[in-house]
Amino acid sequence: MGIVGVLIVVWLAFGVLAAAQRGYLNGERDVNCRTFSDTALTVVAGPLNYFGVNPKVHCNVRPSR
Repeated sequence: MGIVGVLIVVWLAFGVLAAAQRGYLNGERDVNCRTFSDTALTVVAGPLNYFGVNPKVHCNVRPSR
């Protein structure tokens, strides 16, 4: 694994840490489009979370008939 791989792993580790600090990984939230997307986006945003980035997703899911 090269330097890029190490940087990606460190980046995602910071994202998981940020998601855990926000309570996204404690299992008490209902899993739906918005909560899953918020958690995934927080992990991907990584260290940016510590610079004030607060990613949120608004899902408009139409109920199936």
